[in-house]
Amino acid sequence: MKLRKFKKIYVLGAGAVGCFFGGMLARSNKDTTLIARPERANAISADGLEMQCQKFQEIVSINVSHDLSALTDADLVLLCVKSPDTENTMKQVSSIIPKEAVILSLQNGVANVEIASSITNNPVYPAVVYVACGMHGQRVLKHHGRGELLVGSINAISPHELESLREICTLFESAAVPCEIAPQILKDMWLKFLVNCSYNAISGIGQIAYGEMVKVPEIVKLINGITEEFLQIAAQKGLHIERHEAMAANDAIAKTMSTQISSTAQDLRRGKKSEIDYLNGYIVKLGKEYEIPTPLNESVYAMIKMLESRMPI
Repeated sequence: MKLRKFKKIYVLGAGAVGCFFGGMLARSNKDTTLIARPERANAISADGLEMQCQKFQEIVSINVSHDLSALTDADLVLLCVKSPDTENTMKQVSSIIPKEAVILSLQNGVANVEIASSITNNPVYPAVVYVACGMHGQRVLKHHGRGELLVGSINAISPHELESLREICTLFESAAVPCEIAPQILKDMWLKFLVNCSYNAISGIGQIAYGEMVKVPEIVKLINGITEEFLQIAAQKGLHIERHEAMAANDAIAKTMSTQISSTAQDLRRGKKSEIDYLNGYIVKLGKEYEIPTPLNESVYAMIKMLESRMPI
């Protein structure tokens, strides 16, 4: 029997997404280590990771460290840091991670794989993440719905890459995490990016759950307008997303993650800067480059920047 390639798994960035997928792997007895900030590392080390999921509630024992040097024996690194931290984090770990290790980006936005790949020679693959979850305190993960992954390669998939991606899928599937190889991962990334642009900022401004947002006709109109601007930008990037596909993606989020508030909302609630520059801010930036007006994206972007400006430096 062939030994699995991914024996030592590290989760770089132990926020809600990192703790959910890391916890699922650890729960299925995979050798998984969270790389977290000291306060979270200490809390989880002392009392375990409490996973309050839809299908189970238990305290999961998982390795945890706040020391980046722990990555020296990594086979697989789940990159889960916030988008603004990707460049700095990769610069810190690029000389630590073994050259044969695989990096899987489970991040919001569509630029992180390119940023990481510009810094490291390790293979970096994107994962499109659909999970509704949040951290309560330092060690309690609350799961609101879903929890599946799509993985793939930005470029044409070579036979060697296909083998690695299949092993990644096998790894997650064995941990009760649905995971598939997406032949058109860029399109899937942009569909998820659309959902982030449609919901995250509005949820953050109102501190409101997705299901509550769509009960307000004016907000539905705003979501649809943001989507129209997004589709114009996506077309300029060579992404052919039909309007009905975009609307279906938006509708699915409100139904399958109805009690979730966005990561942007969670960041603002904690007094932390959000990823808005990599979400609606990125659409605004591309709009200026392509000379395409994006007033609705610009409006919600400006409001999040206003809320962030009130935070202590």
